[in-house]
Amino acid sequence: MGGIPHDHYEPKSNFEKGMQTRLPIIGLLYDTLMIPTPKNLNWMWIWGIVLVFALVMQIVTGIVLVMHYIPHVDMAFASVEHIMRDVNGGHMIRYFHMNGASLMFFAVYMHIFRGLYYGSYKSPREVTWVLGSLMLVLMMGIAFMGYVLPWGQMSFHGTAVITGLFGAIPFVGEAVQTWLLGAGAVGQPALNRFFSLHYLLPFILLGLTILHVWAFHTTGNNNPTGVEVRRTSKEDAAKDTLPFWPYFVIKDLFALAIIMVLFMAVVGFMPNYLGHPDNYIPANPLATPAHIVPEWYLLPFYAVLRAFTADVWLVMLVEWISFGIIDAKFFGVIAMFGAIVVLALAPWLDTSSVRSGRYRPMFKWWFWLLVADFILLMWVGARPAEFPYDWIALIGSAYWFAYFLVILPLLGVIEKPDQAPATIEEDFNAHYPQKADGKAAAQPAE
Repeated sequence: MGGIPHDHYEPKSNFEKGMQTRLPIIGLLYDTLMIPTPKNLNWMWIWGIVLVFALVMQIVTGIVLVMHYIPHVDMAFASVEHIMRDVNGGHMIRYFHMNGASLMFFAVYMHIFRGLYYGSYKSPREVTWVLGSLMLVLMMGIAFMGYVLPWGQMSFHGTAVITGLFGAIPFVGEAVQTWLLGAGAVGQPALNRFFSLHYLLPFILLGLTILHVWAFHTTGNNNPTGVEVRRTSKEDAAKDTLPFWPYFVIKDLFALAIIMVLFMAVVGFMPNYLGHPDNYIPANPLATPAHIVPEWYLLPFYAVLRAFTADVWLVMLVEWISFGIIDAKFFGVIAMFGAIVVLALAPWLDTSSVRSGRYRPMFKWWFWLLVADFILLMWVGARPAEFPYDWIALIGSAYWFAYFLVILPLLGVIEKPDQAPATIEEDFNAHYPQKADGKAAAQPAE
């Protein structure tokens, strides 16, 4: 598995031999758990198991909530209140589901920036990275549709704003928007559609997750050095790796336990902290909230959407060149989706021959500026679309695109990287020196 030499499953009993011949599920589980894993992985490699756990939690709690939810414009809000007040444990199930979305996005952003720093998107893991980008888009769609279902003020008017973006598409925008809503305005057909898709798409996301895991099990895990596991012999591979079980399973479960303690603290003591109070008001088409904002995890891309207004010179230039076909509204939509596209294209935009940012001194500065920029966009996305927030959003959006389209390609040409270790074993021994008896002086702590 993954091209790394190691011992594969060998059935011993007659039952195991029979199963391996007819349905090799035991062998598949064994080879998955015992896959050789780079032994220098640090704590930033724990977000995968957090994401898998959160996805399963979302599906399970979602199924329970669906048993009591009524997807009707006159009863949706009341059915949510019924879940909160009358269903046994309903309030906790809903709070798990609500805050579970935030946990998923926090983990996925940590997962993405870890991949960007350590170059996990580089060959041979481009397909894994693109699959992850598709999963991010799908997560955003699922989260938005879930936000519609309570049918509060923010749900209703947020739906009108977001679906209105599709109306900006030249020539076919109005037809696409009507097709999405099932009518000329937000109403019962839209609620039916979003409810159905919100229930269906997580299972597609689960399928993509299995593909994502399969992809990196095929290529092998990246690691903080960016140096590949030696594949010359089983002995060399064994010096660079440890079996996934028990070493990394226990490590991941320990990290998951700590994160779940923090998650339970949020659910138990501040479950509505990340929500918007307007969504506890029943939807009213005649009363628009003063400030419509999405959930916090969509704010960076919402800021990009709003940054490119009609008075930005680039927007004016594109509108002039396109003879008015691409106006400011459509340009903002293109920019919002383009912010995700450039992220997915990172494997081909990064021209450096060095994989890990640990050995790229210039890259580190630009990368941490990107992290700060992402947080800045998240903050400004929740601010009103007025001065100076519009300018801050424009500067932040410009840097996001510049990082991927200009800085990454240039760094590969002008940067002088530091010397990376020749092997994973060398890096591991540098951090954890060996005793005279050949045993590690200390267990891995990172």
